[in-house]
Amino acid sequence: MIHPTAIVEPGAQLGTDVQIGPYAYVAATARLGDGCVLAPHAVVLGHTTLGARCKVHSGAVIGDLPQDLSFKDEPTYVVAGDDCTFREGVTVHRGTKPGTTTRIGNRVFMMANSHAAHNCEVGDQTILANGVLLAGYVVVGERCFFGGNSGVHQFCHVGRFAMVGAAHIVTKDLPPFCIAPTSGNALVAGLNVVGLRRAGFTAEQRAQIKQAFNLLYRSGLNVSQARERLRAEAANPFAGEFAEFLAQAKRGICRPSFDVSGADESDA
Repeated sequence: MIHPTAIVEPGAQLGTDVQIGPYAYVAATARLGDGCVLAPHAVVLGHTTLGARCKVHSGAVIGDLPQDLSFKDEPTYVVAGDDCTFREGVTVHRGTKPGTTTRIGNRVFMMANSHAAHNCEVGDQTILANGVLLAGYVVVGERCFFGGNSGVHQFCHVGRFAMVGAAHIVTKDLPPFCIAPTSGNALVAGLNVVGLRRAGFTAEQRAQIKQAFNLLYRSGLNVSQARERLRAEAANPFAGEFAEFLAQAKRGICRPSFDVSGADESDA
């Protein structure tokens, strides 16, 4: 169903059972998957592809130009997976270099006024609470959670199942499974134990993650030494995951907010 006041430019590709509300806008080069719903005043701009059953709420703008002075108005893209929700005022911008893409995974939930800048990659089932800001080229793993008004500096990487507390600013890479505390800058407070349990990680798996975390943050080793020790833990697959994350970290990693010489009180 397309409301008579909506504007759908010729050339736009619409799947089956798409609903487009009053005064919504769909550009000629946009593609909407089956069952997509656009609320009144929702905007889907050029070179944007939405998967099946995505919901774009009022005032959200998906696929606008990147906020980058080097952008030369050449074709770039936004691609979102299935079952994504973009609440009121959400903005997702196209890539900035010619032919590049901003990618939003499946079942991503972007709450009101959150933003994914050019060339971001957001993993499946990630949740961005109100006012979260992801700068350009940020990479986010699957099933991460970002508290309200938190932000991630450009080029930073947030590992899978990480959790960022409200108003925290991530200016270095945040390893997988870790928690950045409420407020602060580039800190790690511990492991996302509750998130791991809810995701179905077994007690043995959680113990392995805890072992790798302690080796990285509580062993007294520097990052390079910890990376080599983690690589040597062949029996622990999560140690290898931590090691690979450290090998790819370009901005350094978030530092601990706790006393690294103290006892580990986290419950895996």
